[in-house]
Amino acid sequence: MLNLPRYLREIMSSPVICVDESSPVGEALQVMNEHNIGSVVVLRNGVPVGMLTERDILRGLVIYKGLPELNVGKLMSSPLITCSPETPIPKAFALMHEHHIRRLPVMDGNKLVGIVTERDIIYWMLKLVGYSERRH
Repeated sequence: MLNLPRYLREIMSSPVICVDESSPVGEALQVMNEHNIGSVVVLRNGVPVGMLTERDILRGLVIYKGLPELNVGKLMSSPLITCSPETPIPKAFALMHEHHIRRLPVMDGNKLVGIVTERDIIYWMLKLVGYSERRH
């Protein structure tokens, strides 16, 4: 029997890439590009308060002129939905489904310790059902 991960702490990515809510959107895009990621957690005084995603930026293109100079706080999705490192993976997936989100920051008390994406959970599900990447 496979010894599969059960909790978010076992599949989360860390450290989490963040930007301040007063950062310009253009700067956040550069950070996302440098790290090859589709979102960043948004901080206010060092505390996570939102998420800026590629989708938020695309919506912003339609609404705002001068988007690269606009503060991230104007576009971010909030409130931030989070879980703890001890959250069971299926519960986290249900929460993501319920809130229509694809990224879930992981908080240990007031500290941001990781992030889990829909893709992380899909990989976990593939292992759960015994999918192998071997070619037959």
